[in-house]
Amino acid sequence: MKLLADENFPVASVNVLEAAGFDIKFVGISSPGISDNEVISFAIAEDRLILTFDRDFGELIFKGNLKPDAGVVYLRFRDFAPDFPGEYLKKIFNESNLTFRNTLTVTDGSFIRQRKYRTI
Repeated sequence: MKLLADENFPVASVNVLEAAGFDIKFVGISSPGISDNEVISFAIAEDRLILTFDRDFGELIFKGNLKPDAGVVYLRFRDFAPDFPGEYLKKIFNESNLTFRNTLTVTDGSFIRQRKYRTI
C-alpha cells in the first residue's frame, strides 16, 4: 500500500508507518505548502492513499469531483501523541478487512465510517 501523508500529518506518525514497511511520502517534506487540489493530483499520479486531518478533502471528492483512486483517510483525533495516528493506522491497515480504494474513510479512533465514490 502506497501512502501520502498530508502536511498536517505528524512526522512521528510518518516515521512509524515507514518503519513498519509502508511506502509513504510526506507532503511536508516533498512539497510543503501545496494546495489540497495539488495533494490529490499527486496522490492520483502516484496511486497513493491520502492520510489527512483536513476535512476539506470530503468536499473536494464529493463536490469538486477530485477523486483519488487509492482513497482518502480523514482522521478526526483530538488530543493525541504524535505517533498515535501512525500506530492506529498501522493496526487498521494490518489487521482489518477494510478496503480503501475509491473510498473516503473517516475515523476518530472509536469508529470508522466509509463512503465509496466512483472515479472518472
